[in-house]
Amino acid sequence: MIALSVNVNKVATLRNSRGGDIPDLITAVDTCVAAGAQGITVHPREDERHIRPTDVKDIAKRLIEINREKNNTIEYNIEGDPRPDLIDMVLRTKPTQCTLVPVVSGEITSHTVWDIRKDGDTLKPIIAALKDASIRVSLFSGTDVEQIARTRDIGADRIELYTAPYAMAETAAEIKRQFELMETAAMKAADLGLGVNAGHDLNLDNLPLMQNLTGLLEVSIGHHLMADALYIGMEAAVKAYRRALGQQIT
Repeated sequence: MIALSVNVNKVATLRNSRGGDIPDLITAVDTCVAAGAQGITVHPREDERHIRPTDVKDIAKRLIEINREKNNTIEYNIEGDPRPDLIDMVLRTKPTQCTLVPVVSGEITSHTVWDIRKDGDTLKPIIAALKDASIRVSLFSGTDVEQIARTRDIGADRIELYTAPYAMAETAAEIKRQFELMETAAMKAADLGLGVNAGHDLNLDNLPLMQNLTGLLEVSIGHHLMADALYIGMEAAVKAYRRALGQQIT
């Protein structure tokens, strides 16, 4: 089964736009989990424009409670650039997974992947520290197979394929080409013993084809799922994305 991890950043963005605590982030987490999401993702940025450090802690506490009460294994994925305060936060929180993502100043959303040739020496000790704390490490990745091999060499457990080029493709030929690039990358990762995650701009239209991607373990989806939730509700949106991944809804 391909796991669905729901990114709840946009809930925090809406809350922060008005101040106060509405919409309530923990209620959103509870709703996603009740609808069958296998994980929750957050990306706490340095400017705190959506997820805040207190949110990271509160969600961690709630997921521990849910997993204990319901005998579940809902995963917690914290994304972000490897700045010292974020790594300290991750090591204190001990999520299931940390997805390291390069950040460009002023960006609206993540749109670059790691250059392991350039960044590998910096990332390697960070990855080691996270793994020593029993935290799975995934690196935001393009489809360059040489870079994927270097990702294995510096100790990461998984790659998260950046799916925007695929999601933004408009013609059938371009969609096919982008998917083939991801497939080649996923097969390389599998050959190297790396797990494969994916995310960015995935939606109900382009997600079903992702079921065919070799070794895909997890997708992290926020913006489009939350946009659909405005029209059909959070519970229905989570279930719709689960169906698009081929999950059976009971």
